[in-house]
Amino acid sequence: EEEGFPELAAKFRLVGEIEKHHEERYRALLKNVETAAVFEKSEVKVWECRNCGHIVVGTMAPEICPTCNHPQSYFEVHAENY
Repeated sequence: EEEGFPELAAKFRLVGEIEKHHEERYRALLKNVETAAVFEKSEVKVWECRNCGHIVVGTMAPEICPTCNHPQSYFEVHAENY
């Protein structure tokens, strides 16, 4: 703003807010990795294989997908974003 670009300054402030959210998210993900909580949860979750779509309900993702044989790293907590 001091340099005469108020619109650009406003955009940078908005980007700063977005980056703050990204930092919070990645710190939470890092904590999950450090505490080995990526593929094991205290509550029952729906796990989905990102390769084939196989669904597993439980507190832990399987070590190997029973459908496509991909490793546990292909599983994520299923999210319905529609």
